[in-house]
Amino acid sequence: MTPWWIRIPILFFLIFGLMEYFVDSGDQPAFIKYPVAQFFLLMILLILIAIELIVKSIENVMFQTLSKDAQERYLNTQAKAWEWKWGRQMYKKLLGSRAIEEEGEIILDHNYDGIRELDNKLPPWWVYLFYATILFGVVYLARFHVFNDYDQTLEYEMEVAEAQAAIEAYRKTAKDLVDVNTVILLTEASDLSAGKAIYETNCLVCHMADGGGGIGPNLTDQHWILGGGIKNVFRTISEGGRDGKGMIAWKQTLKPAEMAQVASYILTFQGTTPANPKAAEGDIWVDENAPENGPVESASDSTTVAMNE
Repeated sequence: MTPWWIRIPILFFLIFGLMEYFVDSGDQPAFIKYPVAQFFLLMILLILIAIELIVKSIENVMFQTLSKDAQERYLNTQAKAWEWKWGRQMYKKLLGSRAIEEEGEIILDHNYDGIRELDNKLPPWWVYLFYATILFGVVYLARFHVFNDYDQTLEYEMEVAEAQAAIEAYRKTAKDLVDVNTVILLTEASDLSAGKAIYETNCLVCHMADGGGGIGPNLTDQHWILGGGIKNVFRTISEGGRDGKGMIAWKQTLKPAEMAQVASYILTFQGTTPANPKAAEGDIWVDENAPENGPVESASDSTTVAMNE
């Protein structure tokens, strides 16, 4: 009923779709995440081609065993074009056109230089579509103007809220997009552990292992040279300290996610007692967004603890 060049792609993509549906590959397609899937698809394609070749060979062998009359009848049968009768009937019904033999029944008397006009009716598909638009209009009118369903303003606000939720969900998994305006204090053990490793590699020599300070300032007291808060910590690490005095800018060395991790780890020094604390430098930093008469920020505050540099 269908030629081989239609059968093979249909069967191949059917198997491909079933594989993608049943194989759990996360966000990536299975044939990309699992190289063995590519080998599987290649084997399927070769098997389908082999089946077609085998069937064709068997057909040729059997054809040679037929008599001349049988061969002729077989070739005549093969030459007949397959016709989808139901589809053709439905097409003619939706088109609503008359056969050429019946045009005499609908021809009009108008004659323009020998050109006659047929009184054809509108195609049924067009009429049905027109009725559907009327039904849609009635439902729309009742829903939005009679029963006062959501309007354009509410729809816009709903879509904005959905977009904001999607952005927040994306940011949770795309930590490298963090900047000084979006950074927050990280409290997960994995983030703090990564921050500790970065601190011990890059910051320990100036601030000591316990944050008591050496070349750099004390990180355990409440005094801050460039301001407190997680955003100020992040900015100081990224852009560096005071010109000619402070530490270098780390934005060319550390990724944004890494700077957020080490900043969050540094804030855990707040309120601890180092072995040899360096004298306080800078001013006591108070979070402007903290509640009035509230306690001085601590390392548990996700937005108000910071690095002293």
